[in-house]
Amino acid sequence: MGCAIGSLFSSVACCCGSAACSLCCKACPSMKNSTSTRLAYAFFLILGAIVSAIMLIPGLGNTLKKVLPGVCTNISIPFVIDHNQLINCESIIGYFAVYRVCFSLACFYFLFMLLMAYVRSSRDPRASIQNGFWFFKFLILLGICIGAFFIPQNAGFEEVLMYFGIIGGFLFILIQLILIIDFAHSWNESWVEKFENGDKEYYYGLFIFTGIFYILALVIAILGYIYYASNAGCGLHIFFITFNLVLCVLATVISVLPKVQEYNSTSGILQSSFVTLYVMYLTWSAMSNNSNRQCNPGIIGIVHPSVITTTRSNSNFTTLIPTTVSPVQPYSPSSHVLDTPSIVSLILWFMVILYSTFSSASKGDKILGSNRETTSLTDIEPDDDKESDRQKVWDDESDQVAYSYSGCHFVFGLASLYVMMTLTNWYKPNSSDLTSFTANEPSMWVKIVSSWLCIILYIWTCIAPLVLKDRDFS
Repeated sequence: MGCAIGSLFSSVACCCGSAACSLCCKACPSMKNSTSTRLAYAFFLILGAIVSAIMLIPGLGNTLKKVLPGVCTNISIPFVIDHNQLINCESIIGYFAVYRVCFSLACFYFLFMLLMAYVRSSRDPRASIQNGFWFFKFLILLGICIGAFFIPQNAGFEEVLMYFGIIGGFLFILIQLILIIDFAHSWNESWVEKFENGDKEYYYGLFIFTGIFYILALVIAILGYIYYASNAGCGLHIFFITFNLVLCVLATVISVLPKVQEYNSTSGILQSSFVTLYVMYLTWSAMSNNSNRQCNPGIIGIVHPSVITTTRSNSNFTTLIPTTVSPVQPYSPSSHVLDTPSIVSLILWFMVILYSTFSSASKGDKILGSNRETTSLTDIEPDDDKESDRQKVWDDESDQVAYSYSGCHFVFGLASLYVMMTLTNWYKPNSSDLTSFTANEPSMWVKIVSSWLCIILYIWTCIAPLVLKDRDFS
């Protein structure tokens, strides 16, 4: 990450030059031009996610009023119907701020997705825009973000963006599923190969991690039955947990069938256990988005049994309130806090972004859309003894791009929408009260359908060599 920051600011000195000029940092390791570029774009994305998370800090609005009293009370908002409207610090933080920051990120990446369409090699003039001009790109992103905060809150912007966020978040979950399954297969292949070469510790490692993953998945299922499916009327949650457990057992059995092993020798229970754990996590996350608090106590309700459920009459949203506290209004933009499933989702999101950025062309480009079929001479690091003590960023795309530029920006754009939905707990803006967000039932189905697709995709990776015998899956 430090290399990305260094490469970003070093480009100010030569922002009109090539990537080899703009991405120069003596302390950073040498890398391909394609890798350094994706790293820089990933840095933009992670930076935006960090800023969005900061906007959710409790009490930030009061802090801004104390630190910047003039800004919060005396400056009017231009370009709106009521020119006398003043900036309210409470309205530019919380979920509303997350929507605007992530909207800016999505616009930035989708804009570059269109600009970089059909770039075939670094000889294309647009490739210099993709791989350079980082200072100006940062200004463009900053300008879009500042402009987004001038969008009025009563214009239905949040409601419309929420639906785009659900669609984009669902698509990113599908991409995340593919990368996770690919990672599981790669992990198993690597350790099996090392075991076959005589390293017995990897054999024990396979069994240890397989056992850990299955145990954790079983714990999630048991806790789900106890806390999310024990009350009357929670039959849907019972179905989710039971059906997904059956699917996971089926996937495990299929992965070790002799016929499957004959055509797909790398198929094994390590991948099955890893996918099982992820599927049960998605099941737990889906149940955590159920608006029925009798079936969704949340972590607060589990840890503190004294918390009771109070339902707001004009919405489906319920909030958990201690018995010693009088009922309060549902979440306001200044009081939103991430729930545990969202925190886990962000950790997975961060790992997936790093995996897709740093993985080799043969793996990461399965999602980013590589057109490279063979390794050209430009993939080989140039040998320059005089520059051996400095970072070298060499052009590996003069013959053919190492990844689809548009595909890369498309994935990062979807990742921005996924972050937006995750940081806002997949809630939706309340059309009758723009100061609050309510539970979002469709998000529960987005996640549960994703868990089913995960199992389907994994089973297909196991049986594809058996079904399509004429194709080479090596």
